[in-house]
Amino acid sequence: MNERVRSDGRPSFAHPAVLAAAAVAVVAAVFAAWFGWSWYSAAHDDSLRYASTRDDVQRAGEVGIDNFTTLDYKKVDEGLDRWLASSTAQLNDEVKQGRDASKKQIEAAKTVTKGKVLESSVTDLDDRAGKATLIAAVEIVVTPDGGQPTTKRDRYQANLTRTDAGWKLSALGQVAVGTA
Repeated sequence: MNERVRSDGRPSFAHPAVLAAAAVAVVAAVFAAWFGWSWYSAAHDDSLRYASTRDDVQRAGEVGIDNFTTLDYKKVDEGLDRWLASSTAQLNDEVKQGRDASKKQIEAAKTVTKGKVLESSVTDLDDRAGKATLIAAVEIVVTPDGGQPTTKRDRYQANLTRTDAGWKLSALGQVAVGTA
């Protein structure tokens, strides 16, 4: 081996390849530490958790609104069961209490409605309290028995409450459309 020896007799490790390898190792360690800290910070960031909760609320609200705006007079019980599964609190109580009357009214109307949320937005979210508000633009296709389908567009506001089974609608109402 060809070592350099310093004037005091000790070997010198100032070979350019050794210095370059040491520099690369130091730079790699600094980058690894920085990326590790960045990953840890992002994984434990409250705003990331809040955004995930907001997405959960939006998905649950859209599904709930779709369920409440979709009914087939030939399968009323299935539709009303979806209403119950999508709701909680006062809204759930209203569905339970009015189930028989709603069923008769829907069967008498002989219509099929198919709702679809076109756009929605969470306007308020209190993660700690488990409460949220969502607004949505909804397209509803109404087809009377033996008739032609008609399409209408409505706006809805939904209040959601976190339950053990996830976010559910606790209130739902149409928003008036007009001039301010």
